[in-house]
Amino acid sequence: MTPNLSAEFLEAVHTSKPVAGYTHNFYRYPARFSPLFARAAIKAFSQPGNIIYDPFMGGGTTLVEARALGRKGIGTDISSLATFVSEAKTALLSPDDISTIRSWAAQLPNHLNLHRPPVRATSWLEAGYQRNINGRSTWPTRKLLELALAQIDELPTLEQRRFSRCVLLKTAQWALDCRTHIPTVTQFRRQFFIYLEEMLEGASSFAETVREAERQYNRGDQLVPLCINRSVIGVEADDAWSDQSAPSLVLTSPPYPGVHVLYHRWQIQGRRETPVPFWIADRRDGNGASYYTFGDRHAQNLNGYYEQIRAAFTSIAAVSGPRTIVVQMVAFSDPAWQLPRYLDTMNEAGLTEIVYPGFSDYPDGRLRRFVPNRKWYADQRGEIAASKEVVLFHRPRT
Repeated sequence: MTPNLSAEFLEAVHTSKPVAGYTHNFYRYPARFSPLFARAAIKAFSQPGNIIYDPFMGGGTTLVEARALGRKGIGTDISSLATFVSEAKTALLSPDDISTIRSWAAQLPNHLNLHRPPVRATSWLEAGYQRNINGRSTWPTRKLLELALAQIDELPTLEQRRFSRCVLLKTAQWALDCRTHIPTVTQFRRQFFIYLEEMLEGASSFAETVREAERQYNRGDQLVPLCINRSVIGVEADDAWSDQSAPSLVLTSPPYPGVHVLYHRWQIQGRRETPVPFWIADRRDGNGASYYTFGDRHAQNLNGYYEQIRAAFTSIAAVSGPRTIVVQMVAFSDPAWQLPRYLDTMNEAGLTEIVYPGFSDYPDGRLRRFVPNRKWYADQRGEIAASKEVVLFHRPRT
């Protein structure tokens, strides 16, 4: 790694700049790391054309940056919502796509009228995906979403439909998630069109960057990302890996031990949970919080969590090559005992820790970053243990 890349990486680790650029703001996925961090890590630990793997891809930050930098991104995630968001963020929209979406959106206000007959999403309603959004203050938003989603099939291509669902997803998250006061119908419609233009601009910028990277490295379709909706555990046996070489870089942020992160639900007034994002994305859920976090955070000694982490990183080691670098950002509710056990688990999974002296900013030789005002849908904020993340480096043990 050159001194310039080393300095860029350190700066990116400690950045407090908000998430921005390309398609990164398509959806506010919980616990996402900075695109600047992903970009710096990819540039520091890989070359154009290499494979970058994110086994817990979440909102697809790693895959977006990999594609923009001329690398092939592969991601897995157990959440179908994460897969949807990552597919939407890494897709390339053409000028014709953008023109078609704008034309579709131009006629949408005629349909977003509460006086229109309802278009009930009966199967989703019966399956519970509209839970806690049928109250006196939330039903107008629910009806707007139904009216808008009923128009999605007017768009001719999957990419256009997926993008438009993502705009609705972002607008609904703004309107409903952790909101005490729900916006009015007029405010919702206005915000939808603000997000539509912002996201089209981001998609256009991303597509332009990617096409330039494809021309520069003469890779073309070889760099199309692969988003796989499955657990990383056992991924080495997945057919998707049969024609892939080992990743040069595994870049990820796994579930944090003992830290409550609500990956799969939004919280409506009074912290009532709803699975409505899955309905908007047209993806199925049906799993509880511990399914996405490797176990109950209150479980004694977090044994279930560490068993899952061991199995996950054993599979990560299995798809890695001897020169693969594993870079992960992780936080702990109680680092004093959880970090040593975590490192022992990495060793049991077949990974050896690497300590880069130039990256050390703590006595133990590791690199940490502080996340200001962190909250995990809980009462604690700011100076909590989980607001101090550690960046760990490993490679497969030979």
